[in-house]
Amino acid sequence: MRLLIVEDDPVVGKALRQGFAEANLECQWVRDGERGLELAKSQKFDVIVLDLLLPRRSGLEVLKEMRSAGILTPVLLLTALGTVEERVAGLTAGADDYIVKPFAFPELMARLQAVCRRSVTRPSPTLEVGDLCLNLASRRLTRGNKEINLSPTEFSLIEFLMRHAGQVVTRKMLCEAIWYADWEGMTNVVEVNINRLRSKLDRGFEKSAIETIRGRGYVIRP
Repeated sequence: MRLLIVEDDPVVGKALRQGFAEANLECQWVRDGERGLELAKSQKFDVIVLDLLLPRRSGLEVLKEMRSAGILTPVLLLTALGTVEERVAGLTAGADDYIVKPFAFPELMARLQAVCRRSVTRPSPTLEVGDLCLNLASRRLTRGNKEINLSPTEFSLIEFLMRHAGQVVTRKMLCEAIWYADWEGMTNVVEVNINRLRSKLDRGFEKSAIETIRGRGYVIRP
């Protein structure tokens, strides 16, 4: 499993990260709702552990926007109060399960595994923009009737661009989302990878799938 932890409490966040690491699970931890939403939209996770009380954006807001964007990643909510109203609001918004703080780590692991088992029966989520269709489960991209083989980096690039269809994506956004690095000095890396991706996407087609906006970045038009 690859997990995203969105939790602002440093004690809880560190404990979760350590517990998942000891269970040989890959995880990423962020401390505010805005950053959590950005990662949920731009990267693929098997499950998201989402606190409800977060700075910048609440967990409920993050969850609602994820579901409205078609992101079906299983979500387990962390709640401090665990009132009936709070649980109902979270489940209604699209959460798959919840656990009340304080909790035992073995129970959290059991709930995560159950959530992932249930998610296997869901239809494969796809992104469609124009004649591009990206299956996030099988990691297959097609343009029209043509299947396009992608490297992991190219897959991450096209997924990010398609999730932001119609929006100009800057080099800084790509560097932070895909390479986790400051964009200064990495401009050439972005351009090289975009050019490789574009050559695969456009082979056999008259119109380029990725438009370059001079001085700003790149965009895929709906």
